Amino acid sequence: MGMPVTAFYASLLGLCYLYLSASVIHIRRQEQISLGTGDSVVLERLNRAHGNFNEYVPITLILLACLESFSAIQWILHVGANALLFGRILHAYGLQKHNGASWQRQIGMVLTFLSMLFLCCANLYMIHYTVV
Repeated sequence: MGMPVTAFYASLLGLCYLYLSASVIHIRRQEQISLGTGDSVVLERLNRAHGNFNEYVPITLILLACLESFSAIQWILHVGANALLFGRILHAYGLQKHNGASWQRQIGMVLTFLSMLFLCCANLYMIHYTVV
């Protein structure tokens, strides 16, 4: 059994990750910083956007794949995955474009956390539903 919904969102998120990676590499080369962030505020923000993406996306995609393996209702999968996708895009944009807090970072984190919570609860429900 394939997982087309997870594959679709993992691919879109993979493209986002490649963009963030290329952005970090570009600034590293431009400012000639091979390790760390040096004194570059731009590189520090990009590095955190890249790292933060890497910290939240894998576990949430695993939750999405687990839920899809239960043959969950398609719209439920899309709700969780869209919240993750748009949350990560907003958060990365906020980190790249603003010093300190921004509405994009705040909404991005809320969407990311809601995605994780939603998928956790849906998986727990499906586990209970299929075991009982």
